[in-house]
Amino acid sequence: MKPYTRSIIELFDGKKRFLIPLYQRHYAWKAHPQLAYLWEDIERSVARLMEDRRSLTPHFMGAIVIAQVRTFGKQLQAFEIIDGQQRLTTFQLLLAALRDVAGAHGSHYEAELQKYLLNEGIMHDAVKERYKLWPSFTDRLAFVKIIDPNVDTHFLGPPPTDEEDVVRRSVAAHEYFKEKISAHVVTEYGFDERKFEILFEALKEGLAIVSIELEGGDDPQTIFETLNSRGVDLTPGDLMRNFIFQRAKGMGQVDGDLVVDTLYEKHWLPLDRSFWAQAASRGRQSRHRLDWMLTDHLSMHIGDLVSVENLFERYRRWLLNSRPFATVTAELESISATAKIERRLFDQSPLDPIGNFGRFADAFDVSTAMPLVIYLATDPAASADIDRALAILISYILRRDICRLTTKNYNRFFIGIIERLRQAEGDKLAALIEFLSSRTTDTDRWPDDVEWQRAWLGRGQYQGPRQARLRYIFEAIELAKRSTLNEDISIHSALTIEHIMPQTWLSNWPIPGFDPEEADLDLNPDYVLKRTERDAVIDRMGNLTLLTHTLNASVSNGPYSVKMPAVRAHSSLALNRELSAYSDWSEETIQQRGADLFNVARKIWEAPIRPDLPGQSFIEENVGFPPSGTKCKFTYGGKDFHGVIEDGRLVVEGYEPFSTFSAASRATTSTRRNGWNDWYLFGAGGGWQLANDWRFQRTIAGLGPLTL
Repeated sequence: MKPYTRSIIELFDGKKRFLIPLYQRHYAWKAHPQLAYLWEDIERSVARLMEDRRSLTPHFMGAIVIAQVRTFGKQLQAFEIIDGQQRLTTFQLLLAALRDVAGAHGSHYEAELQKYLLNEGIMHDAVKERYKLWPSFTDRLAFVKIIDPNVDTHFLGPPPTDEEDVVRRSVAAHEYFKEKISAHVVTEYGFDERKFEILFEALKEGLAIVSIELEGGDDPQTIFETLNSRGVDLTPGDLMRNFIFQRAKGMGQVDGDLVVDTLYEKHWLPLDRSFWAQAASRGRQSRHRLDWMLTDHLSMHIGDLVSVENLFERYRRWLLNSRPFATVTAELESISATAKIERRLFDQSPLDPIGNFGRFADAFDVSTAMPLVIYLATDPAASADIDRALAILISYILRRDICRLTTKNYNRFFIGIIERLRQAEGDKLAALIEFLSSRTTDTDRWPDDVEWQRAWLGRGQYQGPRQARLRYIFEAIELAKRSTLNEDISIHSALTIEHIMPQTWLSNWPIPGFDPEEADLDLNPDYVLKRTERDAVIDRMGNLTLLTHTLNASVSNGPYSVKMPAVRAHSSLALNRELSAYSDWSEETIQQRGADLFNVARKIWEAPIRPDLPGQSFIEENVGFPPSGTKCKFTYGGKDFHGVIEDGRLVVEGYEPFSTFSAASRATTSTRRNGWNDWYLFGAGGGWQLANDWRFQRTIAGLGPLTL
């Protein structure tokens, strides 16, 4: 590489062009601190010129890195900007401001300054090549209007969208410099030509920059990463973008534009929109959405944890050491595929299974699962079953949450599943279900219906930080109840979780059989026991509901005769319409409603499949098989299978007897299935009943004798 010392004026002297690749950041300098620092440097140079011209030495303002672009015929000499586009753009805006102030006051410096903004004479494409600096697409329209106010900008195409704040930065910088220059050269007596001349001379003699021109063997990315300046800090996304597109350079230009820009427009320009620049929080960290997406992308590919702080270095080492992509195009296509999925996760459309998972992940704070979701949605062998796979993940996480099982191992656990699925042959969904179902410890177990029911009915679930989780659960139950009634299943209102029997129940919800006015009531052991029992059920699922708005505090904590009519008034919700079936509200009522809610929940969030794990089967430990003589049927792929229970086994014609429903489903379909949700049983009442419903009713009954 060859370094040259040039003043701001010399930098743009002569016929030449500086091309900013589209992958470079948008113009980002603001009045404070960047423009203010530059103007202070200019004022100091002016002061030295006025004090002692002979002692003036150039003040260095950092470096730019450029690489010459091969040109042909009448094309002007052109340089691709590797680093320093913020400075070069700012210098052009400064020179334009000087020209405009000079023009406003009739100074001959207007024509002089025009030479450093626009090229003249013979050139290949006078429309584009006349500009000394050719910005990236988003900044181009605003910049051209400043540099060449009278030009017809139709040749630039339609104006950019979704980037108004960024586009205004160049306009604001130009106005900032015009104000500073005018304040400097316009006195109470009018325009001071002498002051303007010294200001111009300060730019020509007092401020310098090091222009590093790269040669064939130089590594532009290494130089880009090691340079430091007063510029806006580079994000991991900025570093990755430059790293990727530096490896795609050297393709030359067509019609005045760099060929590499085509790749940028297709794959990275969508990522430079404001959507990806918005902040998003994960745990205690807040970063740009783009940085989170790229972190998930890398974690998914390498099957390891990646922190956003070391994202760029990990990505760089992975690309250089593993060479996972044959071309930069393939690399960018992979990022684009991840971005499409992650955008749906951020958009959180409830009608989109991937968007719904994004909403779920926010509510349950499980962004650690995102790399696994990206894999399931983008791997061709898994993506066909993405809806079911996400439902499995939600069930796994949600059931563990209700059972209060730890989340500490989630980051490594979900990442580890990716590599396990990559190595699995055949059905990836079946492999996912089998793996999650096989976990047995507190750190990774998928709770079955018995364990989940015990936690659902026996633990308080309401705490402040859990509001979003409970709202997600109750909204899903509400939608399930509506769909069974063939109602419109969209919920448009903002819903909140409310206690039916209030947390402060003591004053308005007396315990039956005890007089609240009785002296020394708190010393009565029977009352103390009842009070303890009531306190224990207040925060359980059966005592919670959704309301379309928060009840007035006086009603919320009021007596049963006031509270319940107010709750039932929210008749638009099936959850609350059903409360009319209860004539009173007590500990027993809460438990019964909790069981009713659980009966819906277990159909939404399915249980693990554990046919081959002795000691964990519902059939063997908790429920037992239906009685001998019970008829059974199952339909799959248009084919009906019929069987009968004989001596604790399911006998299906044409097969050996089965000890579990799941084993029967697996043998008849050659898939791994939860047989409890497949087989129907014919009861004494003359109707068919799903085996899982029979099992649940027996569990509710305490495993007592129950015949069909």
